[in-house]
Amino acid sequence: MPKYVGLDVHKRTCHATMIDERGEIVKQERFRNQRTEFEYFFKNIRDAKVAMEASYCYQPVYELLEGMGIDVKLSHPKRTKAIAEEKIKTDAKDSEVLAKLLEMDWLPTAYVPPREIRDLRDLVRLRTYLVMARTMFKNKIRAELAKRWIDTGDPWTKKGKRQLGELGIRGIEHCLPVINVLDERIAELSKLIQQEAGESEDAEIITSIKGIGYFSAMAILAEVGEVERFPNEQKLCSYAGIVPSLDQSGDKRRLGNITKEGNKLLRWVLIECVWSHLQHAEDTRLTRFFRRVAKRRGEKVAAVATARKLLVAIYWMLKRREKFRP
Repeated sequence: MPKYVGLDVHKRTCHATMIDERGEIVKQERFRNQRTEFEYFFKNIRDAKVAMEASYCYQPVYELLEGMGIDVKLSHPKRTKAIAEEKIKTDAKDSEVLAKLLEMDWLPTAYVPPREIRDLRDLVRLRTYLVMARTMFKNKIRAELAKRWIDTGDPWTKKGKRQLGELGIRGIEHCLPVINVLDERIAELSKLIQQEAGESEDAEIITSIKGIGYFSAMAILAEVGEVERFPNEQKLCSYAGIVPSLDQSGDKRRLGNITKEGNKLLRWVLIECVWSHLQHAEDTRLTRFFRRVAKRRGEKVAAVATARKLLVAIYWMLKRREKFRP
């Protein structure tokens, strides 16, 4: 008889509930979030279907169970909560709800990219994280300079860094070595991403758009995943959170600001690509669209609107296997 297992996975612990086809609890346990504990729980279970939420710590558990030949489904956290709102909320209850939704085929699932895309996401997100950390330290140095009315020109060249080190300012002396280490690590990751971009036909298609480099192309590919999973360009734009919110009542229909619900990194990369495209392409359909909107709504609104146009173009370029036509 088929079994259905709900897993409520946390950083250190996990609650597991297994039910049968009648919805009755067969097994319910709490154990540590460790490989050996999961292997012990599923030791004699091979025909079960498993449901777990797409939390930040899902990946090692998902890959372990997948390697054991177990059918695993990721649930969409917000949609699951909307379907199964509980007055009494405990970790054990959450795992039971997941198992029951799976058994009734009501589980709102989340997309799980293939292994190679998951690896690319990890690589791209790690580089992004290190760049953000470096920016934080650079801002600290800029603040130290501003407090003393010091202007060194571009402080991030070799000459500029040497001048910073000679100022004798404690905050700069502590931050500068960290920036140098981050520069090395970012350069290493950039080299790896560039190598993968050189082997990717999709990256070649996206970089045919002026202003989009190899890193932005790989970041877009990593966050979008398989473009075939989106039935149309509107679904992809919704995934990126760059569609306007909608307030509709009766015959009245009002569009508001973008939803901002979706992939933040993808949205950020697209907007950065727009600014870069404007610098490198003076007369494309995207540039002309930006200028028209900027006259009416301002540059910030125009950049977001153009990012949506850019994503639509990328969607059809990847679907049709065509390079950019300005």
